[in-house]
Amino acid sequence: MHNITEPNLFRAALRAWLEENCPAEMRDRSSSEATICWGGKRWEFESQAQKDWLERCAAQGLTVPTWPRAYGGAGLDRAREKVFHEEMRRIRARSPLESFGIWMLGPALLQFGTEEQKLHYLPPIARGEIRWCQGYSEPGAGSDLASLQTKCEDKGDHWLVNGQKVWTSYADKADWIFVLVRTDRDAPKHKGISFILVDMETPGISTSPIRLISGESPFCETFFDDVKVPKEQVVHEVNKGWDVAKYLLTHEREMISGGAGGLMGSGRSLGAVLTDESDGALSASLRAEAMQTEIDALAIGLTLERYKDQAEAGHGAGDASAMLKYMGTELNKRVFEVLMDSGGSDALEWDGSMGTRPSDWLRTKANSIEGGTSEVMLGIVAKRVLGLPS
Repeated sequence: MHNITEPNLFRAALRAWLEENCPAEMRDRSSSEATICWGGKRWEFESQAQKDWLERCAAQGLTVPTWPRAYGGAGLDRAREKVFHEEMRRIRARSPLESFGIWMLGPALLQFGTEEQKLHYLPPIARGEIRWCQGYSEPGAGSDLASLQTKCEDKGDHWLVNGQKVWTSYADKADWIFVLVRTDRDAPKHKGISFILVDMETPGISTSPIRLISGESPFCETFFDDVKVPKEQVVHEVNKGWDVAKYLLTHEREMISGGAGGLMGSGRSLGAVLTDESDGALSASLRAEAMQTEIDALAIGLTLERYKDQAEAGHGAGDASAMLKYMGTELNKRVFEVLMDSGGSDALEWDGSMGTRPSDWLRTKANSIEGGTSEVMLGIVAKRVLGLPS
């Protein structure tokens, strides 16, 4: 299957493989958090089917289809990647694995890592064996990330890290963390920063969950107290971590924007969900808003595809990822506003008939903050994409 270059022949081979290997229980593109497979050393599979699906896809490199085969991927080009996603949607197959390692760290390592780092870290990510979290934001360094102060001192045979990170998603469940640290306190703030990889079981690391208004706690505070890190776990060059950080952020923003439309990722349209829930009894204004939201979701999806095609040609999204992130997260909020409107007073019941709808609606508010606020994204678009004066 990997060596078939003609898209139609590849589609036929892939379709046959999916029909044979995707368990029936995994053919439900639910957007529920409970259905996601995050992987990692401590991951507990919800069923044998979820475990089988991950292992079968990982063996074919289909958890990271475009990564080179040497690093655990399938080596698919852009045309065959499109076919892969189309065939997955056709049978409503769940993603076999979701991972910050796939979305963010992997692309950064492919761009900046040494060959030894790629071979050491990427295959376990592709197999779902290591779960990663991101150590970027600090209590005094959020939107102004480059002002971070987590200290990393050169102790000869190792680094010594002291400081605090905040809003570290799933830090309490992660096996490893990729961290921005300050290795030169006298350099300008965008310089003197390094990008390092740290095992979460290293002595001196602790986490404390942060409870959100949705009632969930995906975010944590992460503390580093005299944490020793091997010298070889710096990615790229010492004091040039900002280059890695910026590159990774473009992928994070693209990843967040890819969630545009919320339920759209389940393979069901917003209109279909509303029709099922209301038996077709929707007001004209709500139907109009739902249709406009679906149209906008399709437009954003096509825009994402265009930027992916450009990336295949060697032109990444770059600063335009801020535009994608802004559009995607604002659309996601609109989707859940429509869903809440359609539910009426029932949608406000925390443990009522709407299930997780109220908490999902509240969670969308964080989408336009994490990875850079909507206001910051608009500033980037104005200055770096449109070239407007400051």
